Amino acid sequence: MDLRFTPEERAFREEVRSFFRENLPEEIRRKMVDGHHPSKQDIVTWQRILNARGWAVPNWPVEWGGTGWDPVRQYIFLDELQSFPAPSPLQFGVYMVGPVIAQFGSEEQKKRFLPRIANLDDWWCQGFSEPGAGSDLASLKTRAVLDGDHYVVNGQKTWTTLAQHADWIFCLVRTDTTVKKQEGITFLLIDMRTPGITVRPIQTLDGGHEVNEVFFDDVRVPVENRVGQENRGWDYAKFLLGNERTNIARVGVSKQRIRRLKELAALERVGDGPILENPRFREKLAALEIELKALEMTQLRVVAAERRRETGKPDPASSILKIKGSEIQQATTELLLDVVGPYALPYRPEDEEAAQGTNEPPIGPDWAGPAAPTYFNWRKISIYGGSNEIQKNIIAKAILGL
Repeated sequence: MDLRFTPEERAFREEVRSFFRENLPEEIRRKMVDGHHPSKQDIVTWQRILNARGWAVPNWPVEWGGTGWDPVRQYIFLDELQSFPAPSPLQFGVYMVGPVIAQFGSEEQKKRFLPRIANLDDWWCQGFSEPGAGSDLASLKTRAVLDGDHYVVNGQKTWTTLAQHADWIFCLVRTDTTVKKQEGITFLLIDMRTPGITVRPIQTLDGGHEVNEVFFDDVRVPVENRVGQENRGWDYAKFLLGNERTNIARVGVSKQRIRRLKELAALERVGDGPILENPRFREKLAALEIELKALEMTQLRVVAAERRRETGKPDPASSILKIKGSEIQQATTELLLDVVGPYALPYRPEDEEAAQGTNEPPIGPDWAGPAAPTYFNWRKISIYGGSNEIQKNIIAKAILGL
Protein backbone atom coordinates (compact mmCIF):
# COMPACT_ATOMS: atom_id res chain seq x y z
CA MET A 1 0.00 0.00 0.00
CA ASP A 2 1.53 3.32 -1.11
CA LEU A 3 0.73 6.00 1.48
CA ARG A 4 2.73 8.77 -0.18
CA PHE A 5 0.87 11.86 -1.38
CA THR A 6 0.88 12.65 -5.09
CA PRO A 7 2.28 15.97 -6.38
CA GLU A 8 -1.33 17.14 -6.87
CA GLU A 9 -2.20 16.29 -3.29
CA ARG A 10 0.88 18.10 -1.97
CA ALA A 11 -0.11 21.14 -4.04
CA PHE A 12 -3.60 20.96 -2.55
CA ARG A 13 -2.10 20.96 0.96
CA GLU A 14 -0.19 24.15 0.13
CA GLU A 15 -3.38 25.73 -1.23
CA VAL A 16 -5.19 24.98 2.02
CA ARG A 17 -2.32 26.32 4.13
CA SER A 18 -2.17 29.53 2.13
CA PHE A 19 -5.90 30.08 2.49
CA PHE A 20 -5.72 29.61 6.27
CA ARG A 21 -2.74 31.97 6.59
CA GLU A 22 -4.49 34.68 4.59
CA ASN A 23 -8.04 34.38 5.92
CA LEU A 24 -8.14 33.17 9.54
CA PRO A 25 -8.30 36.27 11.78
CA GLU A 26 -5.10 36.43 13.84
CA GLU A 27 -6.92 36.97 17.14
CA ILE A 28 -8.80 33.70 16.63
CA ARG A 29 -5.64 31.79 15.68
CA ARG A 30 -3.76 33.21 18.69
CA LYS A 31 -6.56 32.07 20.97
CA MET A 32 -6.37 28.56 19.50
CA VAL A 33 -2.56 28.37 19.78
CA ASP A 34 -2.67 29.38 23.44
CA GLY A 35 -5.20 26.66 24.21
CA HIS A 36 -8.20 28.92 24.85
CA HIS A 37 -11.69 28.00 23.67
CA PRO A 38 -12.97 29.88 20.62
CA SER A 39 -16.16 31.80 21.36
CA LYS A 40 -19.45 31.14 19.60
CA GLN A 41 -18.84 34.21 17.45
CA ASP A 42 -15.32 32.99 16.58
CA ILE A 43 -16.76 29.71 15.28
CA VAL A 44 -19.53 31.47 13.34
CA THR A 45 -17.08 33.95 11.80
CA TRP A 46 -14.64 31.27 10.65
CA GLN A 47 -17.27 28.85 9.34
CA ARG A 48 -18.80 31.62 7.23
CA ILE A 49 -15.35 32.41 5.82
CA LEU A 50 -14.97 28.74 4.90
CA ASN A 51 -18.48 28.63 3.45
CA ALA A 52 -17.78 31.64 1.23
CA ARG A 53 -14.79 29.68 -0.13
CA GLY A 54 -16.95 26.55 -0.57
CA TRP A 55 -15.06 24.59 2.10
CA ALA A 56 -17.42 24.59 5.10
CA VAL A 57 -18.99 21.19 4.37
CA PRO A 58 -16.36 19.22 2.40
CA ASN A 59 -17.90 15.85 3.27
CA TRP A 60 -21.38 16.68 1.89
CA PRO A 61 -22.79 15.90 -1.56
CA VAL A 62 -21.75 18.50 -4.14
CA GLU A 63 -25.34 19.55 -4.80
CA TRP A 64 -25.64 20.72 -1.19
CA GLY A 65 -22.34 22.58 -0.94
CA GLY A 66 -19.84 19.73 -0.76
CA THR A 67 -16.46 19.95 -2.45
CA GLY A 68 -16.37 16.64 -4.29
CA TRP A 69 -12.98 15.94 -2.70
CA ASP A 70 -11.89 12.33 -2.45
CA PRO A 71 -11.12 10.90 1.03
CA VAL A 72 -7.44 11.87 0.75
CA ARG A 73 -8.17 15.55 0.14
CA GLN A 74 -10.77 15.53 2.91
CA TYR A 75 -8.10 14.08 5.22
CA ILE A 76 -5.53 16.71 4.16
CA PHE A 77 -8.02 19.53 4.74
CA LEU A 78 -8.97 18.31 8.21
CA ASP A 79 -5.33 17.69 9.14
CA GLU A 80 -4.34 21.22 8.13
CA LEU A 81 -7.39 22.74 9.85
CA GLN A 82 -6.52 21.07 13.14
CA SER A 83 -2.76 21.58 13.03
CA PHE A 84 -2.83 25.23 11.86
CA PRO A 85 -4.80 25.51 14.27
CA ALA A 86 -8.19 26.90 13.27
CA PRO A 87 -11.65 26.31 14.77
CA SER A 88 -13.44 23.34 13.25
CA PRO A 89 -16.83 23.97 11.63
CA LEU A 90 -19.58 23.21 14.13
CA GLN A 91 -19.34 19.44 14.55
CA PHE A 92 -23.00 18.88 15.35
CA GLY A 93 -24.15 20.47 12.11
CA VAL A 94 -21.41 19.78 9.57
CA TYR A 95 -20.31 16.26 10.55
CA MET A 96 -23.38 14.91 12.37
CA VAL A 97 -26.90 16.02 11.49
CA GLY A 98 -25.99 17.51 8.10
CA PRO A 99 -24.82 14.20 6.56
CA VAL A 100 -27.85 12.42 8.10
CA ILE A 101 -30.27 14.89 6.50
CA ALA A 102 -28.37 14.75 3.19
CA GLN A 103 -28.52 10.93 3.18
CA PHE A 104 -31.92 10.16 4.72
CA GLY A 105 -33.92 13.42 4.88
CA SER A 106 -36.74 14.52 2.62
CA GLU A 107 -36.15 16.97 -0.21
CA GLU A 108 -37.96 19.63 1.80
CA GLN A 109 -35.70 19.03 4.81
CA LYS A 110 -32.58 19.27 2.65
CA LYS A 111 -33.68 22.59 1.16
CA ARG A 112 -34.73 23.96 4.52
CA PHE A 113 -31.83 22.94 6.73
CA LEU A 114 -28.66 22.19 4.74
CA PRO A 115 -27.82 25.70 3.43
CA ARG A 116 -28.38 27.14 6.91
CA ILE A 117 -26.16 24.48 8.52
CA ALA A 118 -23.37 25.19 6.03
CA ASN A 119 -23.45 28.92 6.78
CA LEU A 120 -24.04 28.38 10.50
CA ASP A 121 -27.26 30.36 10.40
CA ASP A 122 -28.62 27.67 12.74
CA TRP A 123 -26.61 26.34 15.70
CA TRP A 124 -27.28 22.63 16.34
CA CYS A 125 -26.75 20.40 19.35
CA GLN A 126 -27.04 16.64 19.83
CA GLY A 127 -29.78 15.04 21.95
CA PHE A 128 -28.61 11.44 22.36
CA SER A 129 -27.33 10.70 25.89
CA GLU A 130 -29.71 10.39 28.81
CA PRO A 131 -29.14 9.87 32.56
CA GLY A 132 -29.71 6.12 32.12
CA ALA A 133 -28.55 5.77 28.52
CA GLY A 134 -24.99 6.83 27.78
CA SER A 135 -22.78 3.99 26.57
CA ASP A 136 -25.95 1.90 26.21
CA LEU A 137 -27.64 4.49 24.03
CA ALA A 138 -30.32 2.11 22.78
CA SER A 139 -31.83 2.09 26.29
CA LEU A 140 -33.00 5.70 25.93
CA LYS A 141 -36.42 6.49 27.42
CA THR A 142 -37.39 9.90 26.05
CA ARG A 143 -40.82 9.22 24.52
CA ALA A 144 -42.47 10.63 21.43
CA VAL A 145 -46.17 9.85 21.00
CA LEU A 146 -47.92 10.60 17.72
CA ASP A 147 -50.83 13.02 18.12
CA GLY A 148 -52.30 13.97 14.76
CA ASP A 149 -49.62 15.72 12.73
CA HIS A 150 -47.31 16.19 15.72
CA TYR A 151 -45.18 14.07 18.04
CA VAL A 152 -45.51 14.90 21.74
CA VAL A 153 -42.07 14.51 23.33
CA ASN A 154 -41.41 13.96 27.04
CA GLY A 155 -38.10 13.09 28.67
CA GLN A 156 -34.59 14.30 29.42
CA LYS A 157 -31.26 14.50 27.62
CA THR A 158 -27.96 15.14 29.38
CA TRP A 159 -24.34 16.09 28.61
CA THR A 160 -25.79 18.13 25.73
CA THR A 161 -22.79 20.12 24.52
CA LEU A 162 -23.35 23.83 23.78
CA ALA A 163 -27.14 23.52 24.05
CA GLN A 164 -27.13 26.99 25.60
CA HIS A 165 -26.32 28.37 22.13
CA ALA A 166 -28.51 26.02 20.09
CA ASP A 167 -31.35 26.96 17.76
CA TRP A 168 -32.09 23.29 16.98
CA ILE A 169 -31.46 19.88 18.52
CA PHE A 170 -31.47 16.51 16.74
CA CYS A 171 -32.86 13.84 19.04
CA LEU A 172 -33.28 10.12 19.31
CA VAL A 173 -36.66 9.36 20.87
CA ARG A 174 -38.57 6.18 21.62
CA THR A 175 -41.69 5.71 19.51
CA ASP A 176 -42.32 1.99 20.10
CA THR A 177 -41.86 0.16 23.40
CA THR A 178 -43.12 -3.24 22.19
CA VAL A 179 -40.13 -4.19 20.00
CA LYS A 180 -36.41 -4.77 20.45
CA LYS A 181 -35.02 -1.56 21.91
CA GLN A 182 -32.95 -0.67 18.82
CA GLU A 183 -36.04 -1.02 16.60
CA GLY A 184 -38.30 1.45 18.40
CA ILE A 185 -36.24 4.64 18.02
CA THR A 186 -37.00 7.64 15.79
CA PHE A 187 -34.80 10.57 14.70
CA LEU A 188 -36.42 13.99 15.22
CA LEU A 189 -35.32 17.57 14.48
CA ILE A 190 -36.61 19.87 17.22
CA ASP A 191 -36.69 23.67 17.34
CA MET A 192 -35.17 24.71 20.70
CA ARG A 193 -37.64 27.61 20.92
CA THR A 194 -40.59 25.21 21.14
CA PRO A 195 -42.61 25.61 24.37
CA GLY A 196 -41.80 22.94 26.96
CA ILE A 197 -38.02 22.82 26.42
CA THR A 198 -35.82 23.72 29.39
CA VAL A 199 -32.02 23.94 29.26
CA ARG A 200 -30.19 23.61 32.58
CA PRO A 201 -26.39 24.14 32.72
CA ILE A 202 -23.99 21.55 34.12
CA GLN A 203 -20.81 23.08 35.52
CA THR A 204 -17.82 20.91 34.62
CA LEU A 205 -14.70 20.24 36.70
CA ASP A 206 -12.83 23.07 34.97
CA GLY A 207 -15.54 25.52 36.04
CA GLY A 208 -16.90 25.92 32.53
CA HIS A 209 -20.39 25.75 31.07
CA GLU A 210 -19.96 23.45 28.10
CA VAL A 211 -22.63 20.81 28.72
CA ASN A 212 -26.25 20.92 29.76
CA GLU A 213 -29.36 18.99 30.70
CA VAL A 214 -32.30 19.42 28.33
CA PHE A 215 -35.83 18.64 29.51
CA PHE A 216 -38.84 18.03 27.26
CA ASP A 217 -42.31 18.52 28.76
CA ASP A 218 -45.13 17.91 26.27
CA VAL A 219 -43.05 19.37 23.45
CA ARG A 220 -44.95 19.27 20.15
CA VAL A 221 -42.80 18.47 17.12
CA PRO A 222 -44.28 18.48 13.60
CA VAL A 223 -44.19 15.09 11.87
CA GLU A 224 -42.45 16.82 8.97
CA ASN A 225 -39.41 17.17 11.28
CA ARG A 226 -38.93 13.39 11.43
CA VAL A 227 -35.90 12.21 9.47
CA GLY A 228 -36.60 9.12 7.40
CA GLN A 229 -38.98 6.47 8.65
CA GLU A 230 -40.45 6.08 12.10
CA ASN A 231 -38.58 3.52 14.24
CA ARG A 232 -35.52 3.58 11.94
CA GLY A 233 -33.62 6.16 13.99
CA TRP A 234 -31.06 3.64 15.24
CA ASP A 235 -29.86 3.06 11.68
CA TYR A 236 -29.41 6.80 11.15
CA ALA A 237 -27.60 7.11 14.50
CA LYS A 238 -25.12 4.37 13.53
CA PHE A 239 -24.44 6.22 10.28
CA LEU A 240 -23.77 9.40 12.26
CA LEU A 241 -21.56 7.72 14.89
CA GLY A 242 -19.44 6.02 12.23
CA ASN A 243 -18.44 9.45 10.92
CA GLU A 244 -17.85 10.84 14.42
CA ARG A 245 -15.60 7.96 15.47
CA THR A 246 -13.19 8.38 12.56
CA ASN A 247 -12.91 12.15 13.01
CA ILE A 248 -12.32 11.78 16.74
CA ALA A 249 -8.69 10.66 16.17
CA ARG A 250 -7.80 14.36 15.68
CA VAL A 251 -4.27 13.68 14.48
CA GLY A 252 -3.85 17.33 13.46
CA VAL A 253 -4.81 18.51 16.95
CA SER A 254 -2.13 16.32 18.51
CA LYS A 255 0.45 17.49 15.96
CA GLN A 256 -0.23 21.09 16.89
CA ARG A 257 -0.17 20.33 20.62
CA ILE A 258 3.21 18.61 20.37
CA ARG A 259 4.60 21.48 18.30
CA ARG A 260 3.39 23.91 20.96
CA LEU A 261 4.81 21.70 23.72
CA LYS A 262 8.26 21.93 22.19
CA GLU A 263 8.04 25.73 21.91
CA LEU A 264 7.01 26.12 25.55
CA ALA A 265 9.44 23.52 26.86
CA ALA A 266 12.26 25.46 25.18
CA LEU A 267 11.20 28.59 27.10
CA GLU A 268 10.50 27.19 30.57
CA ARG A 269 13.48 26.20 32.66
CA VAL A 270 14.12 23.55 35.28
CA GLY A 271 17.43 23.62 37.10
CA ASP A 272 20.17 24.99 34.85
CA GLY A 273 18.46 24.51 31.50
CA PRO A 274 15.18 24.46 29.58
CA ILE A 275 12.74 21.62 30.22
CA LEU A 276 13.20 20.52 26.61
CA GLU A 277 16.75 19.40 27.46
CA ASN A 278 15.64 17.29 30.42
CA PRO A 279 16.33 13.62 29.46
CA ARG A 280 13.20 12.25 31.10
CA PHE A 281 10.97 14.86 29.41
CA ARG A 282 12.61 14.23 26.04
CA GLU A 283 12.06 10.49 26.46
CA LYS A 284 8.33 10.96 27.10
CA LEU A 285 8.02 13.45 24.25
CA ALA A 286 9.78 11.14 21.79
CA ALA A 287 7.58 8.17 22.78
CA LEU A 288 4.48 10.32 22.22
CA GLU A 289 5.68 11.45 18.79
CA ILE A 290 6.29 7.83 17.75
CA GLU A 291 2.77 6.84 18.81
CA LEU A 292 1.32 9.80 16.93
CA LYS A 293 3.20 8.86 13.75
CA ALA A 294 1.88 5.30 14.03
CA LEU A 295 -1.65 6.66 14.48
CA GLU A 296 -1.23 8.90 11.44
CA MET A 297 -0.13 5.92 9.33
CA THR A 298 -3.15 3.93 10.52
CA GLN A 299 -5.46 6.78 9.59
CA LEU A 300 -3.86 7.04 6.15
CA ARG A 301 -4.47 3.31 5.62
CA VAL A 302 -8.14 3.83 6.48
CA VAL A 303 -8.28 6.79 4.07
CA ALA A 304 -6.56 4.75 1.33
CA ALA A 305 -9.09 1.94 1.83
CA GLU A 306 -11.94 4.44 1.49
CA ARG A 307 -10.45 5.77 -1.73
CA ARG A 308 -10.27 2.27 -3.19
CA ARG A 309 -13.76 1.56 -1.85
CA GLU A 310 -12.62 -1.67 -0.26
CA THR A 311 -15.63 -1.55 2.03
CA GLY A 312 -19.02 0.09 1.97
CA LYS A 313 -19.22 0.27 5.76
CA PRO A 314 -17.17 2.21 8.31
CA ASP A 315 -13.77 0.54 8.67
CA PRO A 316 -13.47 -1.31 12.02
CA ALA A 317 -10.02 0.28 12.21
CA SER A 318 -11.85 3.52 13.03
CA SER A 319 -12.17 2.05 16.53
CA ILE A 320 -8.37 1.90 16.71
CA LEU A 321 -8.23 5.52 15.60
CA LYS A 322 -10.67 6.45 18.32
CA ILE A 323 -8.78 4.62 21.09
CA LYS A 324 -5.27 5.75 20.23
CA GLY A 325 -6.36 9.22 19.16
CA SER A 326 -8.03 9.89 22.50
CA GLU A 327 -5.11 8.43 24.48
CA ILE A 328 -2.57 10.58 22.62
CA GLN A 329 -4.65 13.73 23.07
CA GLN A 330 -4.83 13.07 26.80
CA ALA A 331 -1.09 12.39 26.93
CA THR A 332 -0.35 15.81 25.39
CA THR A 333 -2.24 17.51 28.23
CA GLU A 334 -0.20 15.53 30.78
CA LEU A 335 3.09 16.63 29.21
CA LEU A 336 1.89 20.24 29.15
CA LEU A 337 1.34 20.05 32.91
CA ASP A 338 4.97 18.96 33.23
CA VAL A 339 5.96 22.13 31.39
CA VAL A 340 3.60 24.45 33.27
CA GLY A 341 4.59 23.11 36.67
CA PRO A 342 3.18 25.01 39.69
CA TYR A 343 1.54 27.62 37.45
CA ALA A 344 -1.12 24.98 36.72
CA LEU A 345 -2.28 24.99 40.35
CA PRO A 346 -4.23 28.29 40.58
CA TYR A 347 -7.83 28.05 39.47
CA ARG A 348 -8.31 30.46 36.58
CA PRO A 349 -11.76 30.04 35.02
CA GLU A 350 -11.78 30.77 31.30
CA ASP A 351 -15.54 30.54 30.88
CA GLU A 352 -17.06 34.04 31.08
CA GLU A 353 -19.88 32.88 33.34
CA ALA A 354 -17.51 31.09 35.72
CA ALA A 355 -15.16 34.08 35.78
CA GLN A 356 -17.83 36.54 36.93
CA GLY A 357 -17.22 37.81 40.45
CA THR A 358 -13.51 37.04 40.59
CA ASN A 359 -10.86 39.75 40.60
CA GLU A 360 -7.81 37.58 41.21
CA PRO A 361 -4.84 38.57 39.04
CA PRO A 362 -3.37 35.91 36.72
CA ILE A 363 -0.35 33.97 37.96
CA GLY A 364 2.31 32.90 35.49
CA PRO A 365 2.24 33.24 31.69
CA ASP A 366 -1.08 33.60 29.88
CA TRP A 367 -0.73 30.23 28.18
CA ALA A 368 -0.51 28.47 31.57
CA GLY A 369 -4.10 29.27 32.52
CA PRO A 370 -5.91 26.71 30.32
CA ALA A 371 -3.42 23.87 31.01
CA ALA A 372 -5.06 22.27 34.05
CA PRO A 373 -8.69 22.88 32.92
CA THR A 374 -7.88 21.29 29.56
CA TYR A 375 -6.21 18.33 31.27
CA PHE A 376 -9.34 17.64 33.34
CA ASN A 377 -11.76 18.39 30.52
CA TRP A 378 -10.02 16.05 28.08
CA ARG A 379 -10.55 13.05 30.37
CA LYS A 380 -13.90 12.86 28.54
CA ILE A 381 -12.32 12.13 25.14
CA SER A 382 -11.91 8.42 25.89
CA ILE A 383 -15.61 8.23 26.81
CA TYR A 384 -17.67 10.14 24.25
CA GLY A 385 -18.19 8.80 20.74
CA GLY A 386 -18.33 5.29 22.21
CA SER A 387 -16.10 4.57 25.21
CA ASN A 388 -12.68 3.04 24.58
CA GLU A 389 -13.78 -0.14 26.33
CA ILE A 390 -16.63 -0.53 23.83
CA GLN A 391 -14.21 0.14 20.95
CA LYS A 392 -12.00 -2.72 22.16
CA ASN A 393 -15.01 -5.04 21.97
CA ILE A 394 -15.63 -3.90 18.38
CA ILE A 395 -12.01 -4.60 17.47
CA ALA A 396 -12.16 -8.05 19.08
CA LYS A 397 -15.26 -8.99 17.08
CA ALA A 398 -14.74 -7.25 13.74
CA ILE A 399 -10.96 -7.48 13.32
CA LEU A 400 -9.79 -10.40 15.48
CA GLY A 401 -12.94 -12.51 15.07
CA LEU A 402 -13.21 -13.27 18.77
